[in-house]
Amino acid sequence: MNKNTAPEGSTLYVVFLSTIAAIGGFLFGFDSGVINGTVNALQQAFDSDAVGTGFNVASMLLGCAAGAFFAGSLADKFGRKAMMIATAIAFIISAWGSGISASSGQFVFFRILGGLAVGGASILAPAYISEIAPPKIRGRLASLQQLMIVIGLFAAFMSNYVIAGMAGGASETLWGGYGAWQWMFWAEMIPASIFLIALLFIPESPRYLVAADRSDEAETILSKMMSKLKARELVERIMVTVEKKRKPKLSDVIMEKAGKLHPIVWVGIGLAVLQQFTGINVVFYYGAVLWQAAGFTEADALLQNVISGSVNIVFTFLAIYLIDKLGRKPLLLIGALGQAVMLAAMAFIFTTGDLTPAGDLQLNQSQGLMALLAANGYIAFFATTWGPVMWVLLGEMFPNRFRGGALAVCGLIHWLANFTVTLTFPVLLATIGLGLAYGIYAGFGVVAFFFVKKLVKETMGRSLEDMSMEQEKVEEEITESKT
Repeated sequence: MNKNTAPEGSTLYVVFLSTIAAIGGFLFGFDSGVINGTVNALQQAFDSDAVGTGFNVASMLLGCAAGAFFAGSLADKFGRKAMMIATAIAFIISAWGSGISASSGQFVFFRILGGLAVGGASILAPAYISEIAPPKIRGRLASLQQLMIVIGLFAAFMSNYVIAGMAGGASETLWGGYGAWQWMFWAEMIPASIFLIALLFIPESPRYLVAADRSDEAETILSKMMSKLKARELVERIMVTVEKKRKPKLSDVIMEKAGKLHPIVWVGIGLAVLQQFTGINVVFYYGAVLWQAAGFTEADALLQNVISGSVNIVFTFLAIYLIDKLGRKPLLLIGALGQAVMLAAMAFIFTTGDLTPAGDLQLNQSQGLMALLAANGYIAFFATTWGPVMWVLLGEMFPNRFRGGALAVCGLIHWLANFTVTLTFPVLLATIGLGLAYGIYAGFGVVAFFFVKKLVKETMGRSLEDMSMEQEKVEEEITESKT
C-alpha cells in the first residue's frame, strides 16, 4: 500500500468507533424510555400525587441539564473518552439505585444521577463522532447517535412490556420479592456495562488531542482513518482553528470584543429548544399515560409504545439514508411542517372526543385509530428529521475552538426545555386537556419552520475546519461593525 493512500478498512474503523460512542445514545434512549411503563407503579409505590409523580418523571431531566452543561467543558479539559467512561459508570449506578429506592427522595437522587449520564451522553457522542468522521459520511455516522437513542427507547418499551406481562402489571411482584417496576430499571445495567467495557478500546478524539497540544498522538490516530500525508495535513488545518496556547474553555462561547454569545450559539439554542417544544418527549415519557387517558388499557397502552418505538427505528434509518443526500436544512423544514400537521390532527381528535361521567377522555374506535395513526405519523416525521438532524448539526456547526462550550450551553438549554415540557404536561392534561395541549405543541412546529428557514445554514459535505474559518470571518465582520 502506498504511504499516501488511505489504510484498508479505514472506513470500517471509523464506523466501529462511531458505533461504540453511539452506545451512549442507546443508554440515553433506554434511560429516557424506561420511566414510561413505571409511572403509575411509582405513584403507588411512593404514594405521590400528580405533581409529585410529574417531578419523579421529570427529575432525571434536571440531571440531564447539568450533565449536558458540564460534559462539554469537562470533555475539553479531560477528553471525550474519559468523560464517556464516567457517564457509563453513572448509568450503572443510577439503574441499580433507581430499582432499590424506597422513597421518592431516594428515587429522585438516582434518577438525577442517571440524568447526568444521559445529558453527558447527549453531548459527548455527537461531538466525538463528528470529530472523527470524514465530511462525506459525517451526517450518517452522527445519525447513529439518534438511531441508538430510538433503539434504546424501543428496547425499554419492549423490556417494560415483557416484564409487566410476566408479572401481571408494573406494580406486581416479579422475581426475588421485588416489583416489576424495579426490574425494569435494573435491566439497564446490562447495556451500561457493555458500554463501559467497549469504551476501553477506542482512542481519544484527534481534534481534542490537537487542542491539548498532543498533535503527534492525533496524527497517529488519524493515520488509521486516512493516508499519513492527509493525516498530517488535517492536523495542520486543525491547529489553525484552535488556540494551541491553552485548552478550550466554556467562556470561549462569548465573543471577546463584543461581550456577547457568538451568533451561531444562539442558533444552536433555538434548535435545541424547538426540538423539545414540539412535544416529542410527551409521547415517550407519558405514552402509556396518554393512551390510557384516550381509553386504552394498561397492556394495550404499553403495546402502543412498542409500535411507536418500531416506527421510530424504521424512520431513523430513512434519516440516515437521506441526511447526506438531501442535507440538514431541507429535512428540518419538512419535519417542522409535518410534525405540526400531525400534532394538529391529534389536537382535533382529542378535542372532539367524548368524556366519561368521571370527566376522563374516551375515544371511540375510529377516533382511537386516527389518533394512533397521527401519533405515529408525528413520530415518523420526527425520527426522519428533527430527531437526528438537531444532534448532527449541534455536533458539527460550531467552530473547533469553542465546540465543547457551545455544546454545553445548547445541551443545558435543551434539557431545561425538556424538563419544562415534561413537568408541565400532567398539569396541562389535568387543566386544559389533551386537545389544547397538543395544539400548543403544533404551534411550535410552525415556529420551528420559520426559524430554520431564516437562520440555519447547510453543513452537508463541508469540513469542520472550513466551517470554523467561515464562522470566524463572520464574527470578525460583526465585531468590526460594532466598533
